[in-house]
Amino acid sequence: MRVFALLLMAPMIAFAEDTPVNAGPYVPSPQSVVSDMLKLAEVGPQDFVIDLGSGDGRIVRTAALVFGARGFGVEIKDPLVRQSNAAAAREGIADRVKFIKADLFKTDISQATVLTMYLLPDTVNLLRDKLLAELRPGTRVLSHDYPLSGWIPEKYVQMDLEDKVKISGVTTTLIYLYVVPAKVEGRWQATLPDGTATLSLRQQITRVSGTARYRGKDVPLEDVKLRGERLSFRMAGRELAGRVSGAAIEGDAGAWSAQRVK
Repeated sequence: MRVFALLLMAPMIAFAEDTPVNAGPYVPSPQSVVSDMLKLAEVGPQDFVIDLGSGDGRIVRTAALVFGARGFGVEIKDPLVRQSNAAAAREGIADRVKFIKADLFKTDISQATVLTMYLLPDTVNLLRDKLLAELRPGTRVLSHDYPLSGWIPEKYVQMDLEDKVKISGVTTTLIYLYVVPAKVEGRWQATLPDGTATLSLRQQITRVSGTARYRGKDVPLEDVKLRGERLSFRMAGRELAGRVSGAAIEGDAGAWSAQRVK
């Protein structure tokens, strides 16, 4: 009997696992905020914008209509998905944007160059690992009102808007802009014009610190900054900067390079 009961439950469990997670009620970003968000991220025709919890589609549609971008929105409510796609068709941008019914936690977001969200704070922070795992370094992430815990914003804007009163009861509006960092944790063998150095880097999302073994001595790395793929620091009185690409760092103007040590 117990085995029979489990067999009966199996389809129900599978259905529950496939059911999209509701990340909260539909609360639209005021249209007066949408353009400001996209301007803050410097969205342009080269960008692919993904909006998690896209509602009526206004963010992705504005990105296409005003800034020439492409993209898609993820929403779990059928009426809003239909409304968004119908609006895109009327506006003549259906070839550049689309809206899908899906679970935002399971949607592939790797195509994004800009990702936007206006979600509950718990949902925002449940997405942190997904953002780091799927988004490419340099991708801009815009969060309306709620910050990503542990991330240092590239830019932060606070403004007062009367439109927000009917949404949140206050005029305060916050926009956080983050840039997805490259993964630099670990040891790197650097080739410099006057020799070599072994870099040991420690990383907490966007914060990086470390030391170098250079000319037989351990020296600290100072003023270490990581913005997307761009890494810069001071070592033994010299300024070094370059672009991180997977397991390699290419120094500016070919002045130095580094390879990750396994």
